[in-house]
Amino acid sequence: MKILMINKFLHPNGGSETYIFKLGEYLQSIGHEVEYFGMEHEGRIVGNSVDAYTADMDFHEGSKLSKLTYPLKTIYSTQARKQIRKVLDSFKPDVCHLNNFNYQLTPSIICEIVKWRKQENKECRIVYTAHDYQLVCPNHMCRNIVTDENCEKCLNSSFLNCTKGRCIHQSLSKSFIGTLEASFWKLKRVYKYIDTFICCSQFMKTKLDTNPLFREKTVVLHNFVDKSMNLQSLSKKDYVLYFGRYSVEKGVRTLIKVCKSLPDIRFVFAGTGPLEDELQGISNIENVGFKTGEELYRLIAQAKFTVYPSQWYENCPFSVMESQMYGTPVIGADIGGIPELIKQGLTGELFESSNEEDLKNKILKLYNDEELLNTYTRACELQCFDTVEQYTEKLMRSYKL
Repeated sequence: MKILMINKFLHPNGGSETYIFKLGEYLQSIGHEVEYFGMEHEGRIVGNSVDAYTADMDFHEGSKLSKLTYPLKTIYSTQARKQIRKVLDSFKPDVCHLNNFNYQLTPSIICEIVKWRKQENKECRIVYTAHDYQLVCPNHMCRNIVTDENCEKCLNSSFLNCTKGRCIHQSLSKSFIGTLEASFWKLKRVYKYIDTFICCSQFMKTKLDTNPLFREKTVVLHNFVDKSMNLQSLSKKDYVLYFGRYSVEKGVRTLIKVCKSLPDIRFVFAGTGPLEDELQGISNIENVGFKTGEELYRLIAQAKFTVYPSQWYENCPFSVMESQMYGTPVIGADIGGIPELIKQGLTGELFESSNEEDLKNKILKLYNDEELLNTYTRACELQCFDTVEQYTEKLMRSYKL
């Protein structure tokens, strides 16, 4: 089978990229042909045989002239249609697997795929993995970043709410462009051509299902995890770990306040982000910075437990799964797809998102009860999330339907 993976970033950038790289690598290892389409970038690590990509679009950098053209390019991209057509003509895929594509590639690529398969008289399935809420929310998060509150006003309603709330970068103009983009493609009904919407959580499915166009095509398939190392022989150390982005929506400010109220407990933070300065000067917080690979896995495996205090609608965070995979219980916020990954009272604890007192009590409960912590740790070691092999077996049903 020939599979074209489509994602705006073709370099390591986040969870979506981790997903397409590992999935594509495994598909190739079992005999499928895989090519990739997205933006050109100096860090690009995958590609296609005709070297056809769109120009890199960085909304934070670039000339004034290029920035002036971005509003139109984020709605519709002639270049993306021309470039993906080159790949389609050359590769002739059986499946086009969409991931993150809005704004940089735009849904115009779907129009070209549909046009190509009609002209070729070829069956080519279009499958989409929903890594965020981009099809139902113009800022992709279902969160108003001005008020720092989760928001569902655009779901099955007018996308004009995005403009009213200045939901994209707190900018009226950018929010208006986002409203235009979402409204234009909703009016064009281009998403009706997607054969299967893969939701990485049941929670995501409930949000996509607010659109009647999607409802009959959504399936739930939690992300896979790839256990790169066997670290179960490592002994636990006396610290509680947070790893990830240091930002408000991730609940880091709430966690910092709780850390200050628990001076006798050592907390390790691994990551980076806009709240990094707020970690300074707190005696029981050690900021070790951004970590990957073996360094990160060791930090996870040796922690007493990890904390995932998110305040936005997380979809299917790899961090929660990776922690349990390396035998470390999780205290997670009861929000979005997180509760689907933590077995309450078995592999971890859930607390009310944004509730400092509840989080503090859950941390104290687990930290001070060694027997309970050991029980959770053993349960985590037995916890089974899908491997890439198991995930692919399920995914093939959507590829072949």
